[in-house]
Amino acid sequence: MSGDFKDPREPGPALRVKALEELLSAKGIIDPAALDVLVDTYETKVGPHIGARVTARAWVDRDFRQRLLEDGAQAIGEMGFGGMQGEDLMFLPNEPGVHNMIVCTLCSCYPWAVLGLPPTWYKSAPYRSRAVSDPRGVLREFGVDLGNDVEVRVWDSTAELRYVVLPERPAGTEGWSQDRLAAIVTRDALIGTGLIRAPDGAGAPAP
Repeated sequence: MSGDFKDPREPGPALRVKALEELLSAKGIIDPAALDVLVDTYETKVGPHIGARVTARAWVDRDFRQRLLEDGAQAIGEMGFGGMQGEDLMFLPNEPGVHNMIVCTLCSCYPWAVLGLPPTWYKSAPYRSRAVSDPRGVLREFGVDLGNDVEVRVWDSTAELRYVVLPERPAGTEGWSQDRLAAIVTRDALIGTGLIRAPDGAGAPAP
């Protein structure tokens, strides 16, 4: 991944946020308990792990996969997921010869209901422009080098409709449980800027 798209890793911002939180709490401007609820929501109730669980079920349940492709919001609702910004979702299946990739060229529309908060690079101007003008180049910077025989389809999310990529299930994962499958699904694969490969020894029994 190029410098244009890297997430910041410096500890400074986190420390400043913590100090600001303590100051606002001391002044009675914010309620720490309310913040804890908000943080818990994004750490445990929404986030890429939700999309991973949906993907794993689609890999093992053919009927669910079909419902997911027909009406994403209704299908994830069966699993207890959804809510704000999850009302209109379209899942895009990657297939042999077809690779999907999502972007929001206007701002940062993103499927929060199944992926949580968007990564910093997703909102950046370089990604938003180059994902459309040079998708293969962007994918190579993420380590995804597709052959010329693979069609790259770029989908532009909007406030009315958000897209999620349904990655291909990697070979060597036959017989895996849904939990084990979900563990190898990545956020980038659900955006389309990553591929899922089974780890070495994938065919071995789960420990």
